[in-house]
Amino acid sequence: MSAERERWIREKRRRAEERMDTLFAPIYDEHWGSAIDPTHRSMVVKLLSLCPPRPRVLDAACGTGKYWPLLLGSGCSILGTDQSAGMLTRASEKLPDVPVRKVGLQELDYEGEFDAVICVDAMENVFPEDWPLVLSNFRRALVPGGYLYLTVELAEDEELAAAYEAGVRMGLPLVEGEHPFVFDPREEEPVEGGYHYYPAIPRVREWTREAGFEIVEEAEGDGYHHLIARSF
Repeated sequence: MSAERERWIREKRRRAEERMDTLFAPIYDEHWGSAIDPTHRSMVVKLLSLCPPRPRVLDAACGTGKYWPLLLGSGCSILGTDQSAGMLTRASEKLPDVPVRKVGLQELDYEGEFDAVICVDAMENVFPEDWPLVLSNFRRALVPGGYLYLTVELAEDEELAAAYEAGVRMGLPLVEGEHPFVFDPREEEPVEGGYHYYPAIPRVREWTREAGFEIVEEAEGDGYHHLIARSF
């Protein structure tokens, strides 16, 4: 990785945490934190059907705890982790008995503690260089034979190509599949703002298997590709 890209990634992570704390945490539940989309719900239910009774679940990048009522209602014990202190504060205000820890996906350091890991609507914030690391962190956190459920956000090829071309014109150290822009109709050029990465699904499958998982269930719906995998 070039020094320029390394600095850019570090700054993107810093700015993402800042936006989550100050912009999204106060309004997340109002706009996105209530109803669980149908495919998401069915995949969580499927995951729990594969786990032993009363499983211990790591909700990685848990946000404001959107999935906690569903998990708790199924008899799970939960640990919620997130890079954003603001999101964790909102989660704890709603369900103070669920333990939380401020830690990024790249820094997860658990070993053999969980029957299942869920990472929902979050992997789009992970840079391609970090995907193998994050998946290995999930694998290490699980007991042997434990299960992972993650989602991969989908985007149109044309939109991604336009974002990449705009980034190249601006001199950004992008790789294909990255979308670092907010498109403002008042501006002639895209405005660099957030960050999403949309890997090809075959590459996601390869990374998942290389990290020590066997994929047992896949689905598409609600704007995401969904994947359940068993550790080996």
